[in-house]
Amino acid sequence: MITDIAGLHRFFDVSRDIPRIALDTEADSLHCYFEKLCLIQIATPDYSELLDPLADVPLTLFFQSLEGKEVVFHGADYDLRLLNRHGDFRPAKIFDTMLAARLAGEGQVGLAALVKKYFGVELSKASQKANWALRPLSQQMITYALSDVHFLLELSDRLKENLERDGRMEWLEEWIERMVFSARNPKEKDPEQRWRITGSSKLSPREQAVLRAIWLWRDEESQKWDRPPFYVMGNSDIIRIAECSVAAKPFSTPRFPKARRESFEAALEAALALPEAEWPVTERKPRPKPDPHFSSRFDRLKNRRDALAQKLGLEASILAPKAALEAIAADEKSDALMRWQRDLLSLPPL
Repeated sequence: MITDIAGLHRFFDVSRDIPRIALDTEADSLHCYFEKLCLIQIATPDYSELLDPLADVPLTLFFQSLEGKEVVFHGADYDLRLLNRHGDFRPAKIFDTMLAARLAGEGQVGLAALVKKYFGVELSKASQKANWALRPLSQQMITYALSDVHFLLELSDRLKENLERDGRMEWLEEWIERMVFSARNPKEKDPEQRWRITGSSKLSPREQAVLRAIWLWRDEESQKWDRPPFYVMGNSDIIRIAECSVAAKPFSTPRFPKARRESFEAALEAALALPEAEWPVTERKPRPKPDPHFSSRFDRLKNRRDALAQKLGLEASILAPKAALEAIAADEKSDALMRWQRDLLSLPPL
């Protein structure tokens, strides 16, 4: 395992002339508030290795070592978002075996299923939900982590052959290009709306004011403790307490340390004392007038998509998700579809 800069330089020396490497990551978001990048798995054609981001390893230098290389992932979207939060991760090219498998018409696109099909090997799932922030890693965790990258380079070669044979490599390249852009430019949630959880819309404005206050209190406590919010209080508890407190009904809470109990009670008291002018306002968007031709346009698009998907041996949603078809049928300017998808469906370019 690479745990210091000396190990990183050793990796530079052996990988300098290698044009392609496979990567995977393991993170911890189940046991902490601030998601931790806990492990980076690396595979070259000749060997596999682990890099420990929790040790004294400058990731900036590691990212620089990947410049000019193609990096192979399986299901790259999450890995790219995670790595981009820890530096300027910009390899020359990315190949995603999950997207490639979908475009190749594979029925099952999980890594374990693909490895079993192409290499006859059963991958263990024993450490799937392990706490990757723990050190030292067990031998079982190490074996599990390395197996996630061991087959990726050869798998990418097999899938690339299939896509080139069927003339679908350009589809994959555009899909990856869009994914990389999204990973580098994530959409941020509206900070004024973060507290709106499932079930909050059914509450009265005053109950929503209490829910908002408890949600914000829980978020602050979670950050202080560096634990996921549900460690402090579950969403169903927040809604129940908001309803009961406004109705002046008794309610129970999880067991809190003294300081947390006091801060909770202060937040609740302040929320109950808020004047009506400071209660949340739910904006109701006016419903658009029904379009009598929408259904027929949507059905034509869907039938065209489904027939084409069957002909190509692909899932229909790969050619066009339902939401994209609805937007097009409603005559909305939507960039939900890529160029190759629009071309296949005989839709005009944007």
